[in-house]
Amino acid sequence: MVLSQFYIDDIIKTALLEDINYIDVSTDFLIPREQVGRAKIIAKADGVLCGIGVFTRVFELLDRSFKAVILKNDGDQILKGDVIAELEGKAAHLLKGERTALNLLQHMSGIATAAHKAVELTQGTKAFITDTRKTLPGLRALQKYSVVCGGGKNHRFNLSDAAMLKDNHIDASGSIENAVKVLREKIGHTVKIEVETRNLEEVQRALNSGADIIMLDNMDGQTMKKAVEMVNGRALVEASGGINFTNIADVAAIGVDIISIGALTHSVQAFDISSKFEKSRAH
Repeated sequence: MVLSQFYIDDIIKTALLEDINYIDVSTDFLIPREQVGRAKIIAKADGVLCGIGVFTRVFELLDRSFKAVILKNDGDQILKGDVIAELEGKAAHLLKGERTALNLLQHMSGIATAAHKAVELTQGTKAFITDTRKTLPGLRALQKYSVVCGGGKNHRFNLSDAAMLKDNHIDASGSIENAVKVLREKIGHTVKIEVETRNLEEVQRALNSGADIIMLDNMDGQTMKKAVEMVNGRALVEASGGINFTNIADVAAIGVDIISIGALTHSVQAFDISSKFEKSRAH
C-alpha cells in the first residue's frame, strides 16, 4: 500500500500551519539560522512502527538540507530503547517540525501496534481484522495505511466503495428485502452489498435477499454462533460492535470471516516515541 505524496504533503502543511502559524517565538529568537542540529528518534515502548516516511517528510518540507538515516521501517517490530532514525539538518527546523512529526508518527504507530495485537489474538482462525470509517477527519488514508502496517486489512475507504445498509437505510427504505432489491437493480457488477443485522430474524432476511456480506452488530456470542450456522458460507459474515482485546479471540473462534474494530482508529493510544537532540556547543 503506497500513500500519495501530495496527500501526505497536504496533511503535513496543514499541521505545520496550525502549529507554527507565522513564527516560532522560542526558536526564531534563540537559534541561529545556519546552526546545524542532530537528533535521534527513540522508541519508549514495544510495538510496531508506522509512518517513518511521513515523519521525515515533515523536515524535508521545512529544510532542503535535511538528511536522515532510517534504522527502522514501517511494519517493523521495535523494542523500547531502539533508535528508529538519526536526523541532521538546520537546528531551527528540527525544533519547529518536531511536534508535528512526532504526533503523526506516534499516532500511526499506535494504530499499527493495536492492529498487530488484534491480529495476533485471532491467529489460528479464519477471521481477518479490519478497520471502519470511524476515522479522524482528513487522516483516513494515514490511519488505514497504519492498520495494514499492523497486519490488518481495510474496510471500505468511503461511501463509494461498497453499499452498506445500516438500520437507518433499512428503516428509510421499508425493509431489508426492498433495500437490497432496489440496490441490485441500480449498482454496477463490481459493487458488493453488506447488510447490518441486529438479530437472527434480520440475518435470515439478509440471507434470503442475497446480501454479499452480513454484519452481526453488537450480538452476544451465542446469537453470533447461531447466525454463522444459519449463513453456512452463503455470504461473508462480519462481526462488529463491542469487540476489544478481551473478547476478540472468542469472537474469532465462532467462525466469522471478518472482525471490524472502530477503536483501531478512533480512540487508539499513541505509541510512545521521543526525540533526543545532540547538545550544541555554546558559542
